[in-house]
Amino acid sequence: MRHGLILAFVLGLTALPAAAQAPEPGRATWFGLHFIDTSTEGQINGIRADETARIAATEAFIAEDLAARGFVLTAPPPEAVARIRNPVHSNGADARIARKMGSDYVIAGEVQKVSNLIQSINLHLRDAETGRTLRAGSVEIRGNTDEAFRRGYGYLLRNVIFREERKE
Repeated sequence: MRHGLILAFVLGLTALPAAAQAPEPGRATWFGLHFIDTSTEGQINGIRADETARIAATEAFIAEDLAARGFVLTAPPPEAVARIRNPVHSNGADARIARKMGSDYVIAGEVQKVSNLIQSINLHLRDAETGRTLRAGSVEIRGNTDEAFRRGYGYLLRNVIFREERKE
């Protein structure tokens, strides 16, 4: 019975499609990070200046990483962004905007503050033509510090969004 389960697992893995290669550099519309505060602290105290600054610094960190990888970043028009509550969950509105701007990709992320200790961060890279998600990832970070955000998004960029798959 145990050998049968192992064999079924291995056969199931071989039936999976080959993982996509890391996206080639191109023109990308960068929507930045959408901050969602579901913490009790946020409900009581509202928006904190240090968190606003941290999101801006993290957006700059991600943009620098993308530019170093050869991506040409464009910012979507503010009036178009104002119509979208959250670019990550916009039913393709982000891709339509990026496509109109002549971009190959659309990139957006989210930060969900669960508490001052726990943050859930994610990053999505989509094809601007089809709106299809090419790469996306999420990690939980501990701490509400600049360093925790840089390390979390650095991990997502290196190990998920631009991870090179081994050829076998």
